[in-house]
Amino acid sequence: MVPGQKTLGWVLVAGGLALMAAAAVQMLARRTTLDPHGAPSGLVTGGVFRLTRNPIYLADALLLAGLCLAFAAPHAALLLVPAFVAVITARFIRAEEARLAAAFPDAFPAFRARTRRWL
Repeated sequence: MVPGQKTLGWVLVAGGLALMAAAAVQMLARRTTLDPHGAPSGLVTGGVFRLTRNPIYLADALLLAGLCLAFAAPHAALLLVPAFVAVITARFIRAEEARLAAAFPDAFPAFRARTRRWL
């Protein structure tokens, strides 16, 4: 294990958990669903959503990378994180963005134009 690898891993885990919690709080405050298949009732564009359209999925990727580092499997992170991003984008994000575009035809295109999908 590289010196500091375990610490970096746990920092990524903590950052992922903090990002996930912040996004969930913001979504709940806006009274919109956390269910990726649910119908959105509000579009959250502030807070952590100013940085990424998908902070919870980004948090999941940080958790995955962090756990791989913390448990001495950095090579697994090189395979698992890109695979996770590809699957989540194809399986969830595209459908979620279509629902958001339909529910918020004026606001979502502007949000999509100014905010990156991941980072």
